[in-house]
Amino acid sequence: MSERVDTVVVGAGQAGLATSFFLGELDHEHVLLERGRVGETWRSERWDGFFLNTPRWTQQLPGFEYEGDDPDGFAPLAETIEYLEGYARSFAAPVREGVTVTALRARDGGYALETSTGDVLASNVVLATGAFQRPTASAPGAESAAVELQLHTNAYRSPAQLPGGGVLIVGSGQSGCQVADELLDAGRDVELAVGRCPWLPRRYRGRDILRWLELTGVLDQTVADLPSPSARLACNPPVSGNDGGHDCHPRWLADRGAHLVGHVARIEGPTVFFEPGLGESLSFGDAFVAEIERTIDEHIGREGLAAPEAGPARGPWPPVVETEELDLRAAGITTILWATGFRPDYSWVDLPLVDGDGWAVQERGVTGYPGLYVIGLNWLHKRKSALLCGVGEDAELVARHLAARP
Repeated sequence: MSERVDTVVVGAGQAGLATSFFLGELDHEHVLLERGRVGETWRSERWDGFFLNTPRWTQQLPGFEYEGDDPDGFAPLAETIEYLEGYARSFAAPVREGVTVTALRARDGGYALETSTGDVLASNVVLATGAFQRPTASAPGAESAAVELQLHTNAYRSPAQLPGGGVLIVGSGQSGCQVADELLDAGRDVELAVGRCPWLPRRYRGRDILRWLELTGVLDQTVADLPSPSARLACNPPVSGNDGGHDCHPRWLADRGAHLVGHVARIEGPTVFFEPGLGESLSFGDAFVAEIERTIDEHIGREGLAAPEAGPARGPWPPVVETEELDLRAAGITTILWATGFRPDYSWVDLPLVDGDGWAVQERGVTGYPGLYVIGLNWLHKRKSALLCGVGEDAELVARHLAARP
């Protein structure tokens, strides 16, 4: 016999917990189903040396804002998990851990969920499974690569996990650059395949870049500001929270000893072939930084803020040398790390919910199916929608819309 619950929230990460907080404030019956433990993705899909790359002051989940004495510092992985656990305890979130939802279907004006512990019928369902469930596909021919180990960065834990030898990291977003930094610290030879991902300076004119993005309104940009819907899938600009926070982008990594190559076109056994355009990709990143810094400069001038003058231009960077192909064996490469990003995965939802990019079709979390909601995606509504300092806005709107349903 199926259990009946008014509202099911699928996922107990920051998005699901924030939604639960507001549903509780509204005295609305609900339960959270979590496949592992609270904050499971943080536990099982981050490396051991991970630091949150947004400062502690961005820990702004509703009713549980950071109150410590190091707001500009950066939390290691264990502290981030503790923060989420503490948040769940703070309002006694009704979380059922170890329950995997395997299917969702429309039924009798509501929804039926198949789970690892039995079927559940609900009038409302909130999908809070995040934007990072399914790793993006690797390059053509990856299965033939002549290396000892291949893995996606969500399975990477530490340099000791990898066989001896060099590492080819495919992807220059947040994970790719941060893992490259860690491997260089460990004395590994690193080849970094650079894609068209912009980057940010860690600090500029006396403040952390996240503070400037908040003050200038960049974090509050909405999907209407994007050039196209597919821009939601663009990678997040890399910076690092390690060692007190620092830059962490391809040019900076090259200065530390990484060898930069272009986008991987294909792999044929021991040979990796690269597309031309490495210089253009690096120039794209430079231009993004220049535009952000111009925005900050204009804000400082317009608001009459006291701020140090900008420092000297970065660089000079090592010269860009295009590489057409790489012999993995000759280069001593024994591992390929795929840092190619993620996509949402709603394959378990038996409804035509997604667009051509695999993105849930919704408006501020409200889908076209009565009682079905989505929360926690990048650019759900704003640039900050998936961040600890932004998810609460969307969660409150979703919870109020849901609670007001007849």
